[in-house]
Amino acid sequence: MTAVPASTTAPEAAANPGGLTTMRRVATGLLLVMAGVYVAARLGEADHPALGYLRAFAEAAMVGGLADWFAVTALFRHPLGLPIPHTAIIPRNKDRIGDSLASFLRQNFLTPSVVARRMRRLDLAGAAGRFLAAPAGQAERAGRLRLGASRLIADLVAALDAERLGGMVRSVVAQRLTALDVAPILGQALEAAIDRDRHVPLLDGAIDWLGRTLVANEETIRAMISAKAGSVLRWTGLDETLSNKILDGLYRLIEEVGADPDHPLRDKAEEGLADLARRLRADPDLQRRVNAFKDEIIASPAVASWLDGLWGQARAALLRGARDPSAAMAGRLGETLRQLGTTLQTEPRLARAINLFARRATVGIAAAYGDGIVRLVSDTVRGWDAKTVTGRLEQAVGRDLQYIRINGTLVGGLVGLAIHVVDLWA
Repeated sequence: MTAVPASTTAPEAAANPGGLTTMRRVATGLLLVMAGVYVAARLGEADHPALGYLRAFAEAAMVGGLADWFAVTALFRHPLGLPIPHTAIIPRNKDRIGDSLASFLRQNFLTPSVVARRMRRLDLAGAAGRFLAAPAGQAERAGRLRLGASRLIADLVAALDAERLGGMVRSVVAQRLTALDVAPILGQALEAAIDRDRHVPLLDGAIDWLGRTLVANEETIRAMISAKAGSVLRWTGLDETLSNKILDGLYRLIEEVGADPDHPLRDKAEEGLADLARRLRADPDLQRRVNAFKDEIIASPAVASWLDGLWGQARAALLRGARDPSAAMAGRLGETLRQLGTTLQTEPRLARAINLFARRATVGIAAAYGDGIVRLVSDTVRGWDAKTVTGRLEQAVGRDLQYIRINGTLVGGLVGLAIHVVDLWA
């Protein structure tokens, strides 16, 4: 007869506490059966000598079963409630068990070298790429993960103080804009526009604006010319003629400049723009004036209100996307994320860089917080009362320990039978 194997794992036993009670009853019942067999064989051995073999088997089985019952029980409590030394081992050593468990975790799982070695086997970039790309076989699971993650993000964003966070965002943006030296950037942009003739629409717009401004302010210009003219010109009515001549000349000049791309005034305007671009890049005085004007604009209430509005719109869009991930994933954001997932799977250099970063970050966390993690485990076990520790461990491994009692009963019987045979036939 061979030992009875355990058929249920510890997690299953922990999830099924009734199995422990059943196995305990089986082991105790087998011990009682051996006791009954022993008594019966003992009484009938005088008339039937062959029963001696059965008596020897049952006798040794009782010894083995009782010894294993004592050993198993002594792990969790005092056998029969008697304070026998070196029993109730787990309750008495609860704190030491917690410390040993924490030390085991620290030495075998949370040391930087172990974490680095294990992280080398993980392809986090590939896993992230497969998740973002979400092929057909993983679409449902990826959808559930996205839904859970999006709800968490939405809850976090909604829980934050919108006004305070908006103020922080506005302050950061304003600081970045203030620190930006905008004059050289404007100069480079203007030079690039002139090199590609993209300044032409700007000149055409300026000429058109001059024409419309002249028309809108014609009466004002006539009044100014009349006021500057002498009394003789006004008495003779020549001031009106002078005004008409000046205005006609201005209208004709604006029309010619607008119609002729090679007009000399256009050349002068382009030279002025080129000189402005050069000065924006190289003239410290002009740069100071431009930046001072920029700072005044940034400090204005209108810009602050505009930044607040941008943050409010961004926050609302983020909440909408987080609360409806399917809609977000169906738009440009979703397409971008899917492209990112494909890139992570097809670009080895990018994947290596991400995996290296993840490995270094995890190793850094293990080095910085490993002691805190294991201390949490140790303190948690210390905080449990002895009954809780005993109950959890017994539910986890108690069913297999009852198999030890059964095996001890049967193996003990076989050993007793073998000794009896040797005793008779030696």
